[in-house]
Amino acid sequence: MSESTPIQPVTSDELLECLKALGIAATTFEHPPVMTVEESQMMRGDIEGAHAKNLFLKDKKQNLWLVVAVESHAVDLKALRPLIGSAGLSFGRAELLFDVLGVTPGSVTPFAVVNDTLGKVTVVLDKDLVGGNKVNFHPLINTRTTTLDGAGLLAFLKAQNHDPIIVDFKDSTA
Repeated sequence: MSESTPIQPVTSDELLECLKALGIAATTFEHPPVMTVEESQMMRGDIEGAHAKNLFLKDKKQNLWLVVAVESHAVDLKALRPLIGSAGLSFGRAELLFDVLGVTPGSVTPFAVVNDTLGKVTVVLDKDLVGGNKVNFHPLINTRTTTLDGAGLLAFLKAQNHDPIIVDFKDSTA
């Protein structure tokens, strides 16, 4: 764990209130806990819209990255490095994930930047998640899924001072 004062993470309900206060329309569904994309695919039922995979990464210079891609898109970490200006990328430890974003593995989500008040994490967002279509993410816990549109996601990230780097993950070079 880091030596800094531990954060008091925002709760899922507080996050949903934040979205509402920002005027972002969202619908939240309750479901059993899911830890992986595969479990999510089996449990999601009729939840419309794109679903994502979320990767918490750090580079050799200790920069932190939250990569959010459509679940069916490949994420080539070597090819991603020059696109985002990072050194070698590797997965961040669970303790670091909680210290910085206030979530645990299985609950990683772009919404977690609400807990990154020091701006330590750079968000890398799949361009297919920013259009007008519906997108789905855990609202800080893996027993819920929140649906909003891509414009709402961008508005949320901007309100949290986390303007994302947009990458086309359909292109095999990313």
